[in-house]
Amino acid sequence: MKKLFDGIKKDMKFKTAGPGKKLTDDTSTKPDVVQSGSGSRPNRHGPSEGSQRAGAAALARIEQIPRPKVGTSQDAIRNQVKRELEAASLAEKDKAESEERSKVPVIAPACLSVSGVYFTCPLTGATLAKSEREVHIKEAILMRFEEDPVEASVMMIHTFNKDRDRVKAAIDIMSKYIENICKNPTEEKYRKIKLGNKVYQEKVCSVEGSREFLEALGFTGIMLSVEGKEEDEEFLVLLEYSPDALELMQERRDRLQRGEPVRAQLDRQPQVFRSSTNAQRFELPPDFYNMTSEELKKEQLQRSELVEKNAMLRTKAMREKEEQRERRKYNYTLLRTRLPDGSLLQGTFYAWDRLPVLFAFIRESLVDGWQPFELIAPGGQKLQESEEVALAECNLVPAALLTFAWDAAVQADIAAAGGKSPALLKPSLLETIRTLS
Repeated sequence: MKKLFDGIKKDMKFKTAGPGKKLTDDTSTKPDVVQSGSGSRPNRHGPSEGSQRAGAAALARIEQIPRPKVGTSQDAIRNQVKRELEAASLAEKDKAESEERSKVPVIAPACLSVSGVYFTCPLTGATLAKSEREVHIKEAILMRFEEDPVEASVMMIHTFNKDRDRVKAAIDIMSKYIENICKNPTEEKYRKIKLGNKVYQEKVCSVEGSREFLEALGFTGIMLSVEGKEEDEEFLVLLEYSPDALELMQERRDRLQRGEPVRAQLDRQPQVFRSSTNAQRFELPPDFYNMTSEELKKEQLQRSELVEKNAMLRTKAMREKEEQRERRKYNYTLLRTRLPDGSLLQGTFYAWDRLPVLFAFIRESLVDGWQPFELIAPGGQKLQESEEVALAECNLVPAALLTFAWDAAVQADIAAAGGKSPALLKPSLLETIRTLS
């Protein structure tokens, strides 16, 4: 056995050290550098702590001696995993922030067509940058608990949890709790929820806001004795179950089932500019792009080669597939509409907003928005208000200049009746008119 052990140690190229010392790699103090396609990796400085533990465990099994305790209890493992996940999360965050900064070439703020993409919180009315949306909405929901805990907990369930299937499963179970209580109000077993129950733990407890909703219904956390167990366990117990309380509970269940996630709404940032020869010039901030700086350079190169590509024989399906791939590079689009007097109306849109959204934005900006009008896209394409087509599918991303025209027949009727051409934009917009730089 001793010879076998010595031979295996030699094969593994490990040597043991004195008490309290780590195992060291016996192959070389400076191992060869491994070459790869992306360049050489840095020299290794000996086995990691995990490798040393694995080696020690292997040797222990061979010698048939008890494995040394190295602090690998479940708590220690969980703590180590937690630390590693937190470190990885911080590294990922730093990487994401670095990539965000390098998405597009840096442009002086004064030269940008719009300072960024902004949103409005539907709960507070605050204007938010993209990075502020999630935190602000969570805080706004939590602040509503003092005013209406049922509404706040419903918002919490639908907004804080991204997995919609998990949310639906939790809502179905909580709805079943309520239905059982309403059908059997005097049955004590239906008015108690054991928090250690497997279904509750797996389907309900894991959904943020679920306990808050049950407590808003009137459930109270109580420690109760359990038959066959020495220690008490926590239950949620409904103490009040009067007819009025049961009716109110059903109404709150309906609110839970109808709930929707609270989402920040895109701020279109309507802005009017005076007539300008720079109307077709756009300088967009990084928020508009869904690309890294390298991808942007490639895109610019591809655009320069577009004329040659179009001369090649390609099927319609091939061209459409390429166009779709190009459009996916953008999340938002900045649109300007040239009005009959030469002024420009500008607004920010999602790339996948539909044409009716664009027409509605313009109508809301006009004094006489009820009158029919036309929008002409670059290249002479006439946009149809009734078509449920995305802006990206109309090649209006990441920015475009449109041309506005009143319906000629309606304008002729107005002129024949002795009417005047209507004023265009609402005074509130004209108060902030600017010159396009």
